[in-house]
Amino acid sequence: MIKRIVVKIGSSSLTGSQGGLNHDAIAYFARELAGLYKQGYQPLLVTSGAVAAGFSAIGYMQRPKKLHEKQASAAVGQALLMRAYQEALAEYGHVAAQILLTRTDFHSRKRIGSAVMTIEELLERGILPIFNENDTVSVDELKFGDNDTLSALVANLVKADRLVILTDMDGLYSADPRHDPQAVKYTVIDEIGDDIYRMAGGAGSNVGTGGMRSKLDAARIATRGGVPVFVGRAKEDGDLQAAAEGGGKGTHFTTTLSSMPVKKQWLGYLSRPFGALIVDAGAQRALTENGRSLLPVGITAVEGQFHAGDVVEVRGPHGDIVGRGVVNYDMEDLQRVCGLPGPQVLETLNGLHRLEAIHRDEWISLQ
Repeated sequence: MIKRIVVKIGSSSLTGSQGGLNHDAIAYFARELAGLYKQGYQPLLVTSGAVAAGFSAIGYMQRPKKLHEKQASAAVGQALLMRAYQEALAEYGHVAAQILLTRTDFHSRKRIGSAVMTIEELLERGILPIFNENDTVSVDELKFGDNDTLSALVANLVKADRLVILTDMDGLYSADPRHDPQAVKYTVIDEIGDDIYRMAGGAGSNVGTGGMRSKLDAARIATRGGVPVFVGRAKEDGDLQAAAEGGGKGTHFTTTLSSMPVKKQWLGYLSRPFGALIVDAGAQRALTENGRSLLPVGITAVEGQFHAGDVVEVRGPHGDIVGRGVVNYDMEDLQRVCGLPGPQVLETLNGLHRLEAIHRDEWISLQ
């Protein structure tokens, strides 16, 4: 049975410290990906590096800070990046396809379905899909944040057997090993809790955007979708295959969950909430622990402007995000009945079709 492996490569692994592509590194990764094909894997690649590849070619002395400068760098760098991949992969008889995405591409479930069909066709024909964020047109408030998040979403979308996030560190440590010689490396993590997050620092290099914390965010998204994750380094021949098989130089994040349906993935990580419902502690437990629907009686406040059928965020009594769901009420109607028991809701809103504010089938927990 063919195993799907999503591989994410960061800017620091593909470019020099002053920007520009490291063609030796790209040749190495092409060789590693070709090795996965030989072992019967079906790889998909999520790559960073467009801005880092382009800013020196465009004439900037360092990675730009202004949005239009980054977009201009990406416009140049994306072409350079794909040409380098195409040439390196051609040495092994493989063809790559470029897929540029923004978060708004995934706001629509219909567009997600179309993306999946395109990806499946490419894989069926033995083409390597190469994903990158469309930095040329993305604006900060609509970006994935970094390609770590994008790689997790792609892994869930294609129901990958493993997500491999490659970086310049060989895994997660209890402290930064570059500064603390007593730092302890974690080879396996079964649950990503607050204690794990406290060990994650900021960005690790001046050419990329994703530090270890963003990789933990990605691991959490992927493992919740049933995809185990490797975060680590690949520098020598066979390192990528070792990571795909459960070894390698890094940290493995395990999961016991099954793959996440596309609908749930869209709802939890790709949809755009139009408002928020604040719930009491009892309703929060009912949603997260008991698998119940959300009833108006458990809602203490309503925020935003939304209509029935829109996605809303649900927050607990202390402001923590509980999850997201498709609401069955217009905002004005829900404001009138929040906190009321069922019989009073039905009396207040004559002709109501559904009592649940959010049905459990239209809900995903994010805790």
